[in-house]
Amino acid sequence: MAHAPDILQAVLPQGMDRPSRRPCGDPLLLYAMPGNETRAQAMALALQGKADVRVMASTVHAFPDGESLVRVVPPPPGSQAVLVCSLNQPDARTVPLLMAAGTLRELGALQVGLVAPYLGYMRQDIRFQPGQAVSARLYARLLSAHFDWLLAVDPHLHRIHDLSEVYNLRSSVLHAAPRMAQWIKARVDKPLIVGPDDESAQWAADVAARAGAPVVVVQKTRLGDTDVRSTIPDLHLHPGRTPVLIDDIISSGRTLVAALDHLRAAGSPPPVCVAVHGLFAGDALSVIRAAGAAQIAVTNTVDGVTAPGVETIALDADLALGVLDLCSAGCTQTSASPTEGLQP
Repeated sequence: MAHAPDILQAVLPQGMDRPSRRPCGDPLLLYAMPGNETRAQAMALALQGKADVRVMASTVHAFPDGESLVRVVPPPPGSQAVLVCSLNQPDARTVPLLMAAGTLRELGALQVGLVAPYLGYMRQDIRFQPGQAVSARLYARLLSAHFDWLLAVDPHLHRIHDLSEVYNLRSSVLHAAPRMAQWIKARVDKPLIVGPDDESAQWAADVAARAGAPVVVVQKTRLGDTDVRSTIPDLHLHPGRTPVLIDDIISSGRTLVAALDHLRAAGSPPPVCVAVHGLFAGDALSVIRAAGAAQIAVTNTVDGVTAPGVETIALDADLALGVLDLCSAGCTQTSASPTEGLQP
């Protein structure tokens, strides 16, 4: 990822200028899927005075046989419906989400958008072994068929360079680097930004530039899901600095643990770990702490990160502004004459 000049990077159809932040469908309705209620409320608060925004109820009832029944408050005809649903644990969340989107459209919503702060299924972006599903592309087709637009926070873009390569809808990417850099500047004296592997280099370089700090990147070899070997650059070139490990996703935590082990062996001060998405699968949090992390901070893209000692970096106000951009763009596109050449 190149150094992003804006916190929000929108992908609009060719020939369309960025609209003023004024949604055309009144009111703007935020439907929080289960677990996303706090996020939707915070977004609505950030939009006060900017739009007629309301937080609407949506429920998912689980039957004993594993099927679900989704219910939403019917939207007024012509309104903008926005489903708020972070897509960690996507297998359990996707079917109810798609049912909610289809129901809102059937009931008269002008457009149906999706705010997915964590966008799942982006890491399997090629066929690593014969017969494997390329999950990123297949999941993109599924969501694209049900939504008019998508807003996500720093999806795991590696071999896929832009969401528009796989998603057939309008999309925006919210970059967490500005907020992460603010957090580091406020809490870490003389930071040294450390990327724990090659894939993290893009986030590490962006955060380092914004925080005015030097950056180094660890060379990683992954031998298995939880077996990672790392080689760290010479830290003596940056004396007196506190290492701050930057990554996009903390899942198993083993990438950070390998880097933490090397930093400890090199005699560095206790490192700080900062990530965009805190999935904390299994024992990830405990092994990161045991490896010597002095502080851990993640953005609030994933609900339920409430462990003591883990700080969260709020992105709700930025997500709210992103929603206004996408709703306004959609209204411009919907109202345009076909002769204007705007393509979905």
